[in-house]
Amino acid sequence: MKRAFWLKELGSELAATEAVYGDIHTDVAIIGGGFVGLWTALQIIEKSPETRVTILEKDVCGAGASGRNGGFVLSWWPKISSLISNFGKDEGIRLATASAKAGIEIGEFCDDNGIDAHYQRNGWLWTATTSAQLDTWKGVVDICEKLGHSVFKNLTPEEVKTRTGSPVHLGGVLDPNAATVQPARLVSGLRRVALERGIQIFENTPVNSFDRQCPVNLMTPGGRVTAKRVVIATNAWAAKIPELSRLIVPVTSTVLMTEAIPERLSSIGWTGGEGVTDSQLMVNYYRTTRDGRIAFGKGTGGLGFGSNIGSRFDFDTTDSMETESDFRRVYPMLRDVKVESSWSGAVDRTYDSLPVLGALPGAKHIFYGIGWSGNGVGPSRIGGKILSSLALGLQDEWSQCGLVERKVQKFPPEPIRYMGGSLVRGAVQRKERAEAAGVKPRIWDKALVHLAPTGLEDKSE
Repeated sequence: MKRAFWLKELGSELAATEAVYGDIHTDVAIIGGGFVGLWTALQIIEKSPETRVTILEKDVCGAGASGRNGGFVLSWWPKISSLISNFGKDEGIRLATASAKAGIEIGEFCDDNGIDAHYQRNGWLWTATTSAQLDTWKGVVDICEKLGHSVFKNLTPEEVKTRTGSPVHLGGVLDPNAATVQPARLVSGLRRVALERGIQIFENTPVNSFDRQCPVNLMTPGGRVTAKRVVIATNAWAAKIPELSRLIVPVTSTVLMTEAIPERLSSIGWTGGEGVTDSQLMVNYYRTTRDGRIAFGKGTGGLGFGSNIGSRFDFDTTDSMETESDFRRVYPMLRDVKVESSWSGAVDRTYDSLPVLGALPGAKHIFYGIGWSGNGVGPSRIGGKILSSLALGLQDEWSQCGLVERKVQKFPPEPIRYMGGSLVRGAVQRKERAEAAGVKPRIWDKALVHLAPTGLEDKSE
């Protein structure tokens, strides 16, 4: 497996724990050692210190989506319309507020536990880099203001260009409460704290199968884990579980990392540490690092037939070239800057880009939290609160929140899913390339784009 730059930077910290051998008994088994799995384990121990918790990770913690993303710690406020539509005004506001608070709590957790995750709370710029993207944020900003929440700060076009260091940006707004992290360092820190608090972690331990009886038998290459309750926290890989296969679709997202160029960043004025995204559906997202690199990502949207997560989900040459092309377009003055690393990762997309949590049908002791849709770094902490309450059988604000057992639009079965998804992906690519070139998109491409799942923001047309 090709490692992301973030993971390679950890070096010896990646050393895996032992794998499962023989029979092990536990109260709660968590499948997946990423953000959702680790936060869930930590929350269980916080709420019920006597509970035995075991994490089973097929590689090393963070080797999947949690160590491959851009490190943006964002809230759900950009999805406020969807939240209210799904759950009503009060619950929608509560979840949006809680997601913003979760981002702050991550920084506090790092401080309290000596985790150097490079946490920086310097804000997020939601921008337009083509005329077609202008004011796509207006509807969200207006709703927030009407609800009495001043989440976003309006910026002039010149302010956006100055903050991003790129003349390509035509406008935007700022969420000053958003943050960035080095995601693999955050995973590593959570893993250390989990071990210190008595949570068992077995890495290099794929779960080959599990039954639905109670207690559950989870079969691994080296043995069996028997658990009273199970939490599935495997991100896009959950699409292979029959009960969950139509709730999410795995798609690619691709990131490149430049060489360290702190002086060049200073010369173009990109020194504020904000995370930046444009307003494409196949979104570009970018930020700087502590040592002066640029991490530039793109939601490349590649699919696998039957939701298979193959080698292109680690690295794909075409997706990498497309991402670099967008980087050079946004920062033409950095055309000579070397790209030192490029990788891809799997994103577990739902139709509305909000997660789904609950229990497997007919197995009320097996829980899942999936569908983070590329915005899981911050909200995964909320996922941990929800899943821990479900696993402990608590009746509280989290086990009964709107995200639990919600009805969602399902993706079609194969081969319609792959064929239709590929058709829509091609239309999105052509439309957004045309807009970037200042050309009017073709009518049929614009029509097909409306069939795509919604993005990470509720954009105005």
